[in-house]
Amino acid sequence: MKLKIRRYRWSDLDTILALHQICLAEVGLVPGDGVYYDDDFPLIQELYLACGGDFLVGEVNSRVVAMGGLKPVDRRTAEVCRLRVHPHHQRRGFGAAMLAALEDRAVELGFHSLCGDTTLNQGAALALYQRQGWQETSRRQVGGLTVIYGEKRLESASR
Repeated sequence: MKLKIRRYRWSDLDTILALHQICLAEVGLVPGDGVYYDDDFPLIQELYLACGGDFLVGEVNSRVVAMGGLKPVDRRTAEVCRLRVHPHHQRRGFGAAMLAALEDRAVELGFHSLCGDTTLNQGAALALYQRQGWQETSRRQVGGLTVIYGEKRLESASR
């Protein structure tokens, strides 16, 4: 199976919201835990696309199975958000492909570094970020969860 990565379309909204909910439930994250939120999904155009970022989806056989966004923090830094791969499609390199596509897109958009966060519950995500050269910057307790923050400088990335 080959992953085809493309830009988000408005018609993807229900599909990516469901993907988000499935992926977080898989690792025990639930609404109200202080980390889980989904109010940015109806605002992808405004929060990601219209302000200089991007939002990508990954398809297998024309079905969306992965996603990830770039939300500008400032002129030099973007935040990687909503990096998700459907549980039935994990362990096939799709997360790495999505993260690499987001990093490449960030360079194209002129960003010099990326930041992002995940939780200690999301071990596969932590391992992916480490393999891709991200550095942990801090940890914080949010509710009963440990949130791990990281960054990657793109100017030193070998792209």
